[in-house]
Amino acid sequence: MRHLLDVSVLLAAITGIHPQHATVRAWLKEKQIVLCPIAELGFLRISTNSRIPGFGFDMSQARASLEKFSRERRAEWISDDLPALDSHPRASAQVTDHYLADLAGKHGLKLATLDEQLKHPAVEVVR
Repeated sequence: MRHLLDVSVLLAAITGIHPQHATVRAWLKEKQIVLCPIAELGFLRISTNSRIPGFGFDMSQARASLEKFSRERRAEWISDDLPALDSHPRASAQVTDHYLADLAGKHGLKLATLDEQLKHPAVEVVR
């Protein structure tokens, strides 16, 4: 099974200071991973935000880290080709996560996430 990584998993995998870094790195062994623009953009946005403790990389560092991770993991890439209105979250806080789960499902993937609250048939929580 191939896994589309959400932003939380990307942050934990790439950022050694993340509290779930070791858990995610262990889970990633032997996994085929897939990335998409929304997850990549979320990683860049959060990892460069100096108001979040432990983050605040400059943009070139964040981009280089993401590119290195993608290359080392031989990540596949899919476009965000699901129309936004074809995803049906129930609340504003679910919009992006639910979209990524729907996108994963459309492509026959599982969405790898750390969010145990995300209930969707295409979701696999990383533990």
